[in-house]
Amino acid sequence: MQGALIFDLDGTLVESLPGISASLNRALARQGLPTHEDTAVRGFIGDGARMLVARALAPDAAAQHLESVLRSFAEDYAVSWQHGTQPYDGITSLLADLRARGIPLAVLSNKPHAFTTQIVEKLFPQHTFAAVLGNREGLAHKPDPAGALEIAATLGIAPENCVLIGDSTMDLDTARNAGMPSIAVTWGYHDRERLLGADKIVEDTSQLAALLAL
Repeated sequence: MQGALIFDLDGTLVESLPGISASLNRALARQGLPTHEDTAVRGFIGDGARMLVARALAPDAAAQHLESVLRSFAEDYAVSWQHGTQPYDGITSLLADLRARGIPLAVLSNKPHAFTTQIVEKLFPQHTFAAVLGNREGLAHKPDPAGALEIAATLGIAPENCVLIGDSTMDLDTARNAGMPSIAVTWGYHDRERLLGADKIVEDTSQLAALLAL
């Protein structure tokens, strides 16, 4: 294939639910607030840390506890994310093959930029990605197209020649807003039924590899 591939991080490249859930629940427990099962936290992920925490709080507790829980979560996750975060099966070899074929690769995440770059540097070989961009001050997060368009400009590739690959409606909306084709993966944090607006849908990494080989 021609052009570039822009990957979401959580739920697309890496299974990070266990680590996120553990840090979130520790932050909630420190405030004496109810915690959540992983299945519930799965539905909180996708719109950045602030929204993650807001969704975890009861409506009558949000205003009072949002900032303190968010701060506690960020501090905890900064030191514990490696416990419960790993690439999905087949992802590392797929990325190696794509890079060997000379396809520019990038990451675009709503996770804070520092965490995004740290996770990418730790879990993937050096130079796998030509650009890595997380939620950075002054840059609107997905589904705003600003990050996707910044990556396209950095790579020197027209948006219509960049394919955005993600696991959520947030990613599909971002691709649409940026004028990019989209591929949805079903192994992440949104159920298949929510991903029907994607240009293509794949069920596992072998299907993704086959599609990208065209």
